[in-house]
Amino acid sequence: MAGIKALISLSFGGAVGLMFLMLGCALPVYNKYWPLFLLFFYILSPIPYCIARRIVDDTDSASNACKELAIFLTTGIVISAFGLPVVFARAEVVSFWILPEPFCLKVLL
Repeated sequence: MAGIKALISLSFGGAVGLMFLMLGCALPVYNKYWPLFLLFFYILSPIPYCIARRIVDDTDSASNACKELAIFLTTGIVISAFGLPVVFARAEVVSFWILPEPFCLKVLL
């Protein structure tokens, strides 16, 4: 039963994250669609492990180089998904302001 609860909470968190990603791009206040490139990372992340699972036979309990490489590539893709918004913010493509900039400046001053 604990596995089902974890799966449900993980899928709920993913759905909320995708909803916030879509809202952040679609709201007319921001009007920037660059964060949608994160969807490529979300689509690509399970592919290496799925390919390795199909290739490697699970009869042996020892670790396998193909599976470890797939886990390494999946980890790299997931870390890249976290790093892309940081690169966008550093290049000033997107901003981390929650409110429109004139309002934020009035609040901070």
